[in-house]
Amino acid sequence: MMRICISIILILISGYTATAQSNSRDMLLVPDAIFDGVSKKLIRNSAVLVSDGKIAAVGAPESLLTDGVIRIDLSGKTLMPGLIDLHSHVLLHPYDETSWNDQVLKESWAERALRAGKHLKRTLEAGYTTLRDLGSEGAGYVDVGVRQALEKGVIPGPRLIVAGKAIVATGSYGPKGFAENVSVPLGAEPADGVDLIRVTRDQIGHGADFIKVYADYRWGPNGEAMPTFSIEEIRSIVETARSSGRYTVAHATTPESMRRAILGGVETIEHGSTGTREIFALMKEKGVAWCPTLAAGEAISQYQGWQKDVGPDPQRVRDQKQAFAAALDAGVIMCAGSDVGVFDHGDNAWELELMVEYGMSNHAVLKSATSINAELLHMQDRIGQIKAGYLAELIAVDGDPLEDISALRHVSFVLQGSNVVVGDAPE
Repeated sequence: MMRICISIILILISGYTATAQSNSRDMLLVPDAIFDGVSKKLIRNSAVLVSDGKIAAVGAPESLLTDGVIRIDLSGKTLMPGLIDLHSHVLLHPYDETSWNDQVLKESWAERALRAGKHLKRTLEAGYTTLRDLGSEGAGYVDVGVRQALEKGVIPGPRLIVAGKAIVATGSYGPKGFAENVSVPLGAEPADGVDLIRVTRDQIGHGADFIKVYADYRWGPNGEAMPTFSIEEIRSIVETARSSGRYTVAHATTPESMRRAILGGVETIEHGSTGTREIFALMKEKGVAWCPTLAAGEAISQYQGWQKDVGPDPQRVRDQKQAFAAALDAGVIMCAGSDVGVFDHGDNAWELELMVEYGMSNHAVLKSATSINAELLHMQDRIGQIKAGYLAELIAVDGDPLEDISALRHVSFVLQGSNVVVGDAPE
């Protein structure tokens, strides 16, 4: 019954969304320049031919403009692959609007699904064509239902790759602080020891695309973050997921929890805000990537009263900057994952701006948000580059993002397959 209700809700979402303009004819996109997802310099004097929702060719405009092909002028713009965010929460909205506790405990799943529809549309229009969503935060498998609605074309939005409920250790997650005779819904699914295998399989059976485990949480004697699972417990999750063709990622903020998650076999570490040089060296050795979620850290600090560039940075931000520098020095694979939902959906580019501010080159950040993220999703043969045979998930921004990363805030064209989502559709 619950699944039926959620399906009806998701169908209703289409009532307030704008339908993308579809075109079945071949299109030739002619920009000022192209960032292909890899190259250090923009490609000039080239165009991209799109046919049947895929990139058919990249080359000189005059050689690709044949009879029946519609030319789309993108003068003054840089064409690039659609952006990818590897850490999102489409079922959450900013905590300065409504606290996390109240979203989990007081908002209905219907409201949260409807909000997700709005969030996804806004995100796609901001140039993000793929999101990896890191848990439904107390909303069961509503994220799976939202993904299915996107796949059916019920609502517009980016490709959505979901974790389902996520896994936490018993007693570690929230909401907390209630009397022992009061049971409240949790933001993730608790499991321990041998039961981790069953829960991992159950989440996969309910539609999780990958598994998220909380390797630590704020459950120390003074509310501080402490490790939750042993290396062996994490490994049991990883091996169970891997046997189904799926991978595992870990929420981890402390050095010890990061170490356990790395040795347990996870593919990405989420947050890692107090990681040390030794831990990042281990990540480099094991090929584990890092999603630093810088924007969420700055957003939460601002909600707590911090004014950026006015007075000293709070400890959270100082920790982030120190960890980021250590990770860069170690040569860790850097993915672009923002934790959007903590802050406004559609503002995902804030993470990329902060990655540049904290020390990465524009080129490295753009690669992280396109080809590197695609590889971490195991989709490097389909998305993340402008290359013949790849899906036509393309955006155009005003200006040159290799010179000014803030150009990513000026998305004036979004193509999703054969659908022009933002910009003038060919007639």
